[in-house]
Amino acid sequence: MTVRSPLSLPDQIALCVGFFTRIRVTLPETLPPDALARSVWAFPLAGGAIGALAALVMIVALKLNIGAGAAAMITLAAAMLLTGALHEDGLADTADGFGGGRDAPGKLAIMRDSRIGTYGVLALLVSVALRADCLADIAGRGEGAICAALVAAHAVARGGLPVLMAWLPLARANGAAAAAGRPAVPDAVKAALLGGFATLLLLGPGSGILALFMIGAAIFGLGRLASRQIGGYTGDVLGAAEQTIEVLALLVAAHG
Repeated sequence: MTVRSPLSLPDQIALCVGFFTRIRVTLPETLPPDALARSVWAFPLAGGAIGALAALVMIVALKLNIGAGAAAMITLAAAMLLTGALHEDGLADTADGFGGGRDAPGKLAIMRDSRIGTYGVLALLVSVALRADCLADIAGRGEGAICAALVAAHAVARGGLPVLMAWLPLARANGAAAAAGRPAVPDAVKAALLGGFATLLLLGPGSGILALFMIGAAIFGLGRLASRQIGGYTGDVLGAAEQTIEVLALLVAAHG
């Protein structure tokens, strides 16, 4: 039986925060090679923290009498700065690769190219427009609704990623996804349950169940699509999944 190197819960949470954001965290000098894969259960916690900070930005913007639409855009910009637009980059690369490549190697080559194409631009426009519209609508419902929607959306969006990581094979042997490693199924299930619990608690049973049904279908559909397109997942595919889930959660919070 393989004995895993010790990795404390605070270190696992800090590792996830450092991975998903530009926040500097303190970690042990030496980490086991599978540290991030073992920490995926905490992905929703890092996502919830990102959502809480984004909600704070939006509440402050509204208190400064900035219009709801502008406040929504400022909130999205703040979240992108906090995360280094990590997931937006993945969405754009995935859209370009899936839309422009002739075969799996060609698609993977496009996804690795730092330049952005038409499909990537359009995907980002749709993602930003939908999220901004939802946030502008939620803004009129008060600070509690803003916090609930953003924390739930960011938590469940990160909580769904380990499901894809545990389910699909890696599409390439190198890159960010390969470096992160494959999580164990129990850790992926914990992440999904944490994200799902946050969604039900913050959006309420009715909207929460609707959101989780839509998110489950989206994860399944994206997983099948990635398998057909490139034979598995990459870090870019995970970024596209995060954006898709975040959009769906906000759509339900705003209009569900």
